[in-house]
Amino acid sequence: MGLDDQVEKMEMRKNYRNVWHTNLLSTISADTPYCLFSLFCGPCVSYMLRKRALYNDMSRYVCCAGYLPCSGKCGESKCPELCLGTEVVCCFCNSVASTRFLLQDEFNIQTTQCDNCIIGFMFCLQQLACICSLVACITGNDEIGDLAQMLSCLSDLVYCSVCACIQTQHKVEMDKRDGKFGPQPAMAVPTVQQMSRIDQPIPPYAGYAPQQAYGQPYGYPPPPQTQGYPPAYPQPHAYPPHGYSR
Repeated sequence: MGLDDQVEKMEMRKNYRNVWHTNLLSTISADTPYCLFSLFCGPCVSYMLRKRALYNDMSRYVCCAGYLPCSGKCGESKCPELCLGTEVVCCFCNSVASTRFLLQDEFNIQTTQCDNCIIGFMFCLQQLACICSLVACITGNDEIGDLAQMLSCLSDLVYCSVCACIQTQHKVEMDKRDGKFGPQPAMAVPTVQQMSRIDQPIPPYAGYAPQQAYGQPYGYPPPPQTQGYPPAYPQPHAYPPHGYSR
């Protein structure tokens, strides 16, 4: 994927209308044991979540989910399990971000402003710690060095906690995808005044709010009434599962 394609993808994500089942502030209460598991064994969780995001079909695996220039050029098709293990250990940050982008692009999920602020604060703190470390190395000032060490410890603590929440957010989202919260409520047929039209720049919401279930993306034809999955993917749930629309 080239730089232009990445920029286009980022712009498209701003227009996604679905939301995560739980925001980052609520992930600890949503699944406390898994959040602790993600905190102490992040690479293992990243491996399991990526495999689950691919519906346990490792033939679909591409390094960093195809979001980096090296994706598809690392021999993933020959040994996808080994490549994924190498990715989550050597490129842990990219592995978590790639799974996030994979879920967002598949189910048109936006990132809320609150989540963006938390993630942005984490990155800014890491940048500040890096700058202070460079200044301490150049000047040799002990006070700046102590400040750099303090900021580095703080940034590592924030990163570990936020990353655990992000991975728990992904797990809860896939629990919803796989129907572990029960069947999705049936959508009522909107009235004529609520119907979306092609000439409307932003269609109105129909049925219920996207926080409860995901609706049909604007401009797409309605899904067929029959449910099932393609013969090539014999999972226990349909692909994409009921409750999500492409």
